[in-house]
Amino acid sequence: MIAVKADLAARIAAIDVRAPYSRPCDIATEIDAIRVIAHTNGLNPAVTVAHFVDSALSRGEHGALVHGWLSILRDAVGCERQDVQACHAFAAACSVRLAG
Repeated sequence: MIAVKADLAARIAAIDVRAPYSRPCDIATEIDAIRVIAHTNGLNPAVTVAHFVDSALSRGEHGALVHGWLSILRDAVGCERQDVQACHAFAAACSVRLAG
């Protein structure tokens, strides 16, 4: 699990570096890959956040705005808890950001 979390963290960091210069559709493809890996490995909060990031990208958020989303995704990947309450907590944080 440590290797999976490290891989996802590296992927998120790479996206974060490219985000200011990337199109939302390019980032969305990478976020979807992260979501699939997280789902396969039971990283439920990361799956939840990846769905919200995808929604934000679909709304047209791009560039520096993506940094905040990637920060939440990074936290979700590193989260030790994988229960429903953890998913709800991350969903609440994302909902506030999406509405903001």
